[in-house]
Amino acid sequence: MAGLRRRPRPVIWLVAALLLIGAAAPSAGPADAAGLSDWTGGVNLYRKGVYSMQQTWSWCTSADVQMIRNIVDRDDDHSAANQRRYFQWMRKRNRYDIPVSAGVDPVGWTAGLRHFVDDRYRLVASKTFDGALRLAVKRLRLTSLPVVLAVAHGTHGWILHGFTATADPAKSTDYTITSVRVTGPLWGRQSKNGYDMPPNTKLTPAQLKRFFTPWKYKPLPMIWDGTYVSIQPVPKKAAAASAAAPAASPSPPPSPLPSPSPSPVPSAAPSASSPAPVVAIVRSSAAPSLEPVVPEAPAQTQTAVPADPTPTIAGIGLLTAALIVGLLVASRRAGSGHRPRP
Repeated sequence: MAGLRRRPRPVIWLVAALLLIGAAAPSAGPADAAGLSDWTGGVNLYRKGVYSMQQTWSWCTSADVQMIRNIVDRDDDHSAANQRRYFQWMRKRNRYDIPVSAGVDPVGWTAGLRHFVDDRYRLVASKTFDGALRLAVKRLRLTSLPVVLAVAHGTHGWILHGFTATADPAKSTDYTITSVRVTGPLWGRQSKNGYDMPPNTKLTPAQLKRFFTPWKYKPLPMIWDGTYVSIQPVPKKAAAASAAAPAASPSPPPSPLPSPSPSPVPSAAPSASSPAPVVAIVRSSAAPSLEPVVPEAPAQTQTAVPADPTPTIAGIGLLTAALIVGLLVASRRAGSGHRPRP
């Protein structure tokens, strides 16, 4: 039966579709690392003019906000009026009803950083020191924003604004942190047992571990007890995903707090009858001393930052090629069994 025409097989359209899928596959590598400055072995965001001393014993968190604004906005604000404004605003966002002398808790502190600096800041409670520090330096590198640390069991606040490492944390999980750069706002008012050292102090991770200790607010159990508390900036992609996620049920609002009216000229030391501050200041003879520092043995294992699960274009390309070859072979076999007879 001459003149019979073979209909176009659907396999051709399937092959074309697979080719289009391969062409549209995402590129390799984490998108958050794109556009970063060249890795030179470390990062330090500190510059001259950034430092602000806390104007009262309980304003360490507001002084930290002020310094981070100086870093991000390249400003040199050191006013007591702004520290008071940040402190009062954050106090109203505290999770727990704590006295004015106890300062600001991590929820209020996070709210302040998100409102006055950048809304990508997130509260992080880590189970281990290594896990907290590795995630902190990676996010510092990816965002070029400082991290804040709740030191001395949560009674004081420092800024982590620099580090050095054996490889770029933005592009590798195989690296060792060799040093960090920190600043505490108490310098100039007090420098005792390491609280606080001069601005832009360089520490090894073992030295930092003596100060960055698990959270414990003695007057009241809190949800962060036993964890390493930090507030870290997340990359834009992660921040957008977090914002798009369904909101969790809100916590009950804290009891109304009186508007604090701290004196512009603080007393020489906190009152002995005042409750221990949450994140304010440490004045304890039992606090760890910086000098001399006995280096600790390096940890045998580090908490690795998970690799980016995004599939690479090479993997998708190989899969596409294998499917195309298989479909073409199947098409030929099917065609050879249904040729028109002369």
